[in-house]
Amino acid sequence: MDEIMTVNPRYATLNTDYAFEMFSISAEDDGPIWMVNLMKYREIADYEDGRASTITGKEADNLYAPIEVLSDIGAEIVFMGDVETQLLGDDPKWDRVAVVKYPTRRSFVEMSSRKDFQEKYVHKEAGMQKTIVMGCIPMDNPTYSRKDWTEVENPPSENDGLITVVHVLQLNEQIEKMDNYSSIAGESAIPNGVHVDGWFQVENTILGDERKWNQVRFNTFPSRKAFQEVLNNPARIEAQKKYRETAISDTYTMIVTPLMNKVFDSI
Repeated sequence: MDEIMTVNPRYATLNTDYAFEMFSISAEDDGPIWMVNLMKYREIADYEDGRASTITGKEADNLYAPIEVLSDIGAEIVFMGDVETQLLGDDPKWDRVAVVKYPTRRSFVEMSSRKDFQEKYVHKEAGMQKTIVMGCIPMDNPTYSRKDWTEVENPPSENDGLITVVHVLQLNEQIEKMDNYSSIAGESAIPNGVHVDGWFQVENTILGDERKWNQVRFNTFPSRKAFQEVLNNPARIEAQKKYRETAISDTYTMIVTPLMNKVFDSI
C-alpha cells in the first residue's frame, strides 16, 4: 500500500483518500470495479531516465499495456477506442478511452506494487501527458429492445462504420432533469439503432485534475449518419436546452472509434 500512496505521476493528481478506501475495504463489501481511463498523449515519449526517444506517447502507452498482469489478477480490458471527435469539453482534447474491469477494488490497488507492473509502468509515465481515471460501477441501463442493425435506416457500411459516443458527466442538484432528457433522447436514438453498452456511476476518481464526475455513458451507434439523425431530431434538441444543459455542470462528449468493445457483456 505504501507504494501507491506515494506515487506522484507527472500526468495527474493521485487521490490518496480513494486509494486507501479501495485498499481497506472488507472482502465482503468489495467487488468488481470498472476503471474508465481518458488519455492524452505526449507528442514524443519523455522518459525520466533520460533515454533518447523517437516514439510517440501513444506508442509508449502501447508498450505499457499490462495485458499479462491484468490477466494474472483476473482483470480485463473491456473497451479501447481512439477519439475521433470531441464534441463537448475543451481541455484537454483526449486521444483515447479505455475501460478495464477489475475483480475487486483491492486488486487494482495491489497491482501497482507488482514488479512486472512497475517494469511496464515506465512507458506509461513517458507517454502520458494527462489522464483521468474513474472508478465506476454499473447503473441500471434503459430497458428497451435493441434493434438489429440490418433493420435500421443507416446501418454500418465500409465508409461509415459504427461509433461509440462516450459521455463523461458532472451533474448538479437538478440531476432528475438528466433523466428527463435521456427519456426523450431515447425516443430518437432507439429507432436509429443505439446500443446502450453501459451507463456507470462514478464512485470516485483515482487519477485526475481534482474535478468530480458523476456518470460515464457508453452508447454505440451503427454509423455516424445514424448518430447525426439523433442529433438533428427536433424533440431531442428542445430537450437538450430544457433539461440536459440545466442538469450538467461539466462534461466531455466524444465520438470514439472502438478497437474493442465488450462493455455490455462485462456487466
